[in-house]
Amino acid sequence: MTDSIYSNLTQLGGDTRIPESPEAAELERVQNPQADVQYNVRFTAPEFTSLCPMTGQPDFAHMVIDYVPGQWLVESKSLKLYLTSFRNHGAFHEDCTVSIARRLVEFLDPQWLRIGGYWYPRGGIPIDVFWQTGPMPEGVWIPDQGVPPYRGRG
Repeated sequence: MTDSIYSNLTQLGGDTRIPESPEAAELERVQNPQADVQYNVRFTAPEFTSLCPMTGQPDFAHMVIDYVPGQWLVESKSLKLYLTSFRNHGAFHEDCTVSIARRLVEFLDPQWLRIGGYWYPRGGIPIDVFWQTGPMPEGVWIPDQGVPPYRGRG
């Protein structure tokens, strides 16, 4: 790669292993070439998986992350590997969801970020977890996350 905003990326274009844990996962970022404009970036992970810390059984969620970047953009492959690292990680739904958001906020220093963790039922109860850094910024189109509430058979 030539010297550019992308030259420090290490996970693109080669073999990468799934990190053993979220703590071991390496997020990467690039300078935002459109930093003079406010806009929303959305990542949707409809097959997020983690483990119940008590039983070791898998838990599944549909994660939606919206952020208005500042000076940095998260590199999407590194984010995908980070999210995948939760497959062997035991934590409750609330901890997984908020931990992801807080790590991204610390790493990117975005103007605004929100996460919706729409967890599929276990034991008959779906759990949805929502967190954001503050009020939505004015003048930025931030659509509804588009995930309907769980209805089951009712």
